[in-house]
Amino acid sequence: MSSDTLAQAPTAPEIPGPPAVPRIVPQRRYGQWTAALVVLVLLGLALDSVVRNRAFQWDVVAEYFTTGSVLRGLWLTLWLTAVVMVLGFALGTLLAAFRLSANPVLRAVGWGYVWLFRSIPILVQLLLWFNIGALYPTVLGVKTVDLLSPVAVAVVGLTLHEAAYAAEVVRGGILSVDRGQIEAAQALGLSRWRRWRRIVLPQAMRSIVPPAGNMLIGTLKGTSIVSVIAVNDLLFSAQLIYHRTYQVIPLLMVATLWYAVVTTVLGIGQAYVEKYYARGTGGAR
Repeated sequence: MSSDTLAQAPTAPEIPGPPAVPRIVPQRRYGQWTAALVVLVLLGLALDSVVRNRAFQWDVVAEYFTTGSVLRGLWLTLWLTAVVMVLGFALGTLLAAFRLSANPVLRAVGWGYVWLFRSIPILVQLLLWFNIGALYPTVLGVKTVDLLSPVAVAVVGLTLHEAAYAAEVVRGGILSVDRGQIEAAQALGLSRWRRWRRIVLPQAMRSIVPPAGNMLIGTLKGTSIVSVIAVNDLLFSAQLIYHRTYQVIPLLMVATLWYAVVTTVLGIGQAYVEKYYARGTGGAR
């Protein structure tokens, strides 16, 4: 075959390749980066002003941070927070059961309690309990002023206040559980106690723990209000010192730093508890 014949022979058609994939270019968010840079600069300036401002007297803060009186006040604050939370949630759980009861009297009592103690500011409640002797000079033959010390007044006032909020937290957690699961457990013949322990409580805790953690932190900080009735908590201990030394800002910073430390620890504990109860739901991180 000649070269002319080969040149005139038809060639196989070219098979087109896959279309070119367009290159994805991420959107440039100049506004967000600019805002982030501005925020970092402002935070840096604020931190620099706090560190370099001599009025804070950081050497005095370090001197009083671990003194005996401050640590005793811190211990009373932690003790008061723990007692109030335990008693408040115990009473709040009972009130939640009242509000979920089929008995209209119990429902009314639970609703009335929550309405009353959420309507009165906590400071007013503490002052009322502190002056309860003016209304009831004696209780069971004992003078009220001898029966209720400032610490006892703080426990009673804070507990009754927290119970009203705890009742709503517990009630909301119980109502978040799907009613169909409870009915299925009843169909399987599970006892009431086993239904609550195995089905209702574990699921309700997923809704109860986050607001309960916030309540715990709020109670810790809220205990500072008991200083108005001369309870020797963390803030009152700092006040006693600066009333003597006139170093107001450094002692307030001592109290502030201790509150921040304890709140941070409680926040970490709350995160672990939430993670524990979120197992198997896709919400554990």
